[in-house]
Amino acid sequence: MNDQATVLIVDDEKHTRDGLRLSLEDEFDCYVAANAAEAMEYLENDRIDVMLTDLRLGEDNGMKLLDAALALPKPPVCIMMTAYGSVDTAVEAMRRGAYHFVTKPLNLDEVEILIKRALRSRTLEHENVALKQQVERKFSIEGILGQSEVMKPIIETIQQVAPSRATVLIEGESGTGKELVARAIHNLSGRPKANIVSVHCAALSPQILESELFGHEKGAFTGAQERRIGRFEQANGGTLFLDEIGEIDASTQVKLLRALGEQTIERVGSSKPIQINVRVIAATNRDLAKMVEEGKFREDLYWRLRVVTIQLPPLRVRKGDIPVLADHFLKELAKTNGKAFKPLGEDALPAMMKYDWPGNIRELRAAIEHGVVMSNSNRVMLKHLPSYLLNPHGLGIGLRAPSLISTKDATSTTPTDPAIKPKSDLDITEVEHQLILQALQRSGNNRTVAAEMLGMSRRTLQRKLKDLNMVRTHRRRVQPEAQTPAS
Repeated sequence: MNDQATVLIVDDEKHTRDGLRLSLEDEFDCYVAANAAEAMEYLENDRIDVMLTDLRLGEDNGMKLLDAALALPKPPVCIMMTAYGSVDTAVEAMRRGAYHFVTKPLNLDEVEILIKRALRSRTLEHENVALKQQVERKFSIEGILGQSEVMKPIIETIQQVAPSRATVLIEGESGTGKELVARAIHNLSGRPKANIVSVHCAALSPQILESELFGHEKGAFTGAQERRIGRFEQANGGTLFLDEIGEIDASTQVKLLRALGEQTIERVGSSKPIQINVRVIAATNRDLAKMVEEGKFREDLYWRLRVVTIQLPPLRVRKGDIPVLADHFLKELAKTNGKAFKPLGEDALPAMMKYDWPGNIRELRAAIEHGVVMSNSNRVMLKHLPSYLLNPHGLGIGLRAPSLISTKDATSTTPTDPAIKPKSDLDITEVEHQLILQALQRSGNNRTVAAEMLGMSRRTLQRKLKDLNMVRTHRRRVQPEAQTPAS
């Protein structure tokens, strides 16, 4: 059967080979070989899980066969057969990598048990290796955060703070990878087997957030039809990640301060304290220090949260990390989407390096996922990425084009394309005229594509064409009208 483990029996005595095969073939897929050469032919051309070989193979040396078998890329588990007088040699074989040995005359039940034990051992070893590789890939700090100079001190801080119980405050723009940092800290701590529970504080109303964090008792408020375990209790023994901590209201701030200080909580509708063991990591894209000054955030909670502070830079100031992050996301998203891994094409990375990524790592990940999904070739090329990366001027998403087209300081925008000749006294109408005209020319007069390049809707483009009285001008430049023959 195809799902049976394969056993290669190597012995120069025919009755031993045949006897073992008859004894084992109900449980295993058995092959037999009379010498080392026959054995190597099987080992090199077939999948052999276990090799059962005599130490003495006529003119051949079983020890040399052992060495050759173990040197293969996918070596079998090796069990040696030996006579009583050569036990010392068998021990030497184990020192060189053999799993075990059996002595002749053979106890066939013992041989079968030993083979099954060897297979279980090998399966466990392979699973451990695979798990270790998976963990290394998934939790490699450099892989998920980057290797640029600006990130090195941040990674060092993560490694230093992770084994402690200190509360950590992660600051940075939206999309800079704050949750990735929180998970890296958790995975490098002494709590990786416990849960890391995330709460997006800005997504919940104050009443719901309090119940989510601390839980509630049945009847605590209208609609509380049963007891609910809160996120603190769910994270007990592990880590609680509070994203957008600056959005919590004053009442919840008080309860959070107590939870951090006393490691106890109370469910809504109960006065019974519950002991917890939770490490809190908080994140924000707001200036908490300024919020403290303005009286919008408790100062005592602020200092409780920022025992250690990690400030994450935006992606635009660490573009050297884009190749590493892109490769990480390519592998992750290819697996998620059930596709084979495809590296970036030679035209994709330069365009990605020119773009400023206002959405930071979150936007980069979304762009990579777009490429993975859209690619039907063996690589993810620029044409597979979102259309705003095709624009040489970076007039991609709506965050960029409007600021360029609607700027009141026309002299501050200098087009880089030679088709646009800058003028020192160029007014905003002429800037709009040239940018829109260029987009139309580059898109082959496709107004939908031109609108995407400019970061606006097709309707907005139509209106601007009308307002700027450009329709006729554009038609003449892109598709000259036929000249009337002279009479």
